[in-house]
Amino acid sequence: MGDPPVLKRPKLEKDDYESAYWPRPAASNASSASKPQSSSTASASAAATQEEDDDIAEEAVLALIAHRERDVERCKLKLSHYQSLKEHQNLIQSVKKSSATMLRFYGGTVISSQHKRKLRCLELCPVNDQLVVTSALDGIVTLWQVQPKGPAISLLSTTDCFSPKHRWPEDVAWHPDGELIFAVYSADNGDSQVSVMNRNISGQKKVSFLPVKPHTKGIINHINFMPWSDVCFVTGGSDHAVILWQEKDDSWNHKKVHKDLHSSAVMGVAGLQQKNTILSVGSDKRIISFDLAAGRTESKNLIDYKCMSVLPNPCDFNLYMVQTAAPGRQLRLFDIRLRQTEVHTVGWKQESSESQSALINQSWSPDGWYLSSGSADPMIHIFDIRHNGQNPCQSVQAHQKRVFKALWHRTAPVLTSISSDLNIGIHKYS
Repeated sequence: MGDPPVLKRPKLEKDDYESAYWPRPAASNASSASKPQSSSTASASAAATQEEDDDIAEEAVLALIAHRERDVERCKLKLSHYQSLKEHQNLIQSVKKSSATMLRFYGGTVISSQHKRKLRCLELCPVNDQLVVTSALDGIVTLWQVQPKGPAISLLSTTDCFSPKHRWPEDVAWHPDGELIFAVYSADNGDSQVSVMNRNISGQKKVSFLPVKPHTKGIINHINFMPWSDVCFVTGGSDHAVILWQEKDDSWNHKKVHKDLHSSAVMGVAGLQQKNTILSVGSDKRIISFDLAAGRTESKNLIDYKCMSVLPNPCDFNLYMVQTAAPGRQLRLFDIRLRQTEVHTVGWKQESSESQSALINQSWSPDGWYLSSGSADPMIHIFDIRHNGQNPCQSVQAHQKRVFKALWHRTAPVLTSISSDLNIGIHKYS
């Protein structure tokens, strides 16, 4: 086989110079071309111009290849999304219809989280559920690997994710490809609002900050990637706004979904699996369902206590859970088709405190039947939505202080938990 052809710059039309891949020729080159030159000078100039053109052409082709590779990766991600989609299961028929099915828990393993201040977040990698990430008020985002056979958990890396104004991440979320971890901060003092951490690189480029700042004031309480084929995420903030962020090339475009439907802080956001509908809940006790395609509100629901989070069921796409501040009735189960009707209500009594903290979070089991919840007490509460009672079907002693969250893994019978005792735990069940 012969040598590969030499890259040459094709003839460009005027409009082609507007392309991101072909830099417009410098004005100095054009003006110098009009000046008379000696033959030797002209020959050297022509050779230099040709070499420069070849360099530009090579850079342009490499940029085009990189662009095409990103397109291929997006197509792969969309294909992976469709392949990983679960079929809708009709769980609603069994809700509150039977006694609880108890899980058998074995002794848990608890180790130091390595964080110096109170933990804030615990999230599971969407493509590898042996990877979890934690964040805390010390500004550090920590990556962990879970070994289900132990079970055991080991630290992989720590990254300083303080914002430019030295603010810790308020919430974190994995990009669907499992390579990037996004964090949100505050809209006050002109600080950066969203950071992106690439777990596969090191150095100063590991963490970058999105330049746009659409939230107008206060803490950005929640970030959540939508379960749709087009990669996008939604943020909810103390400015009452819900913002949609959509990936385009190497940047993120944003648009305001709504800012006047809540009268106080938006505490949680989520997307429905079966359609482009965004759920948002707030301290104003409102649950808003917004049809993104139609650009209008589908439903509004005003309940009796402030709302602190929303969590769609992973199997029955019509069901979603809302955490409220109601003592003993913290968790409300809704069916999107029934609008304002509560399908089920469960909760727990707290021994150490009557106040309900928004830092306490829940997680669905992979089969959609169980909910785990943290508590102001050192317990993980487990609820079976098939059970017609309101109390936990079981409570697991897990830590020395309050439990913020206990996360189910998809491919192994383990729960991972975080606590204000600065430990991270792993608990096996059958």
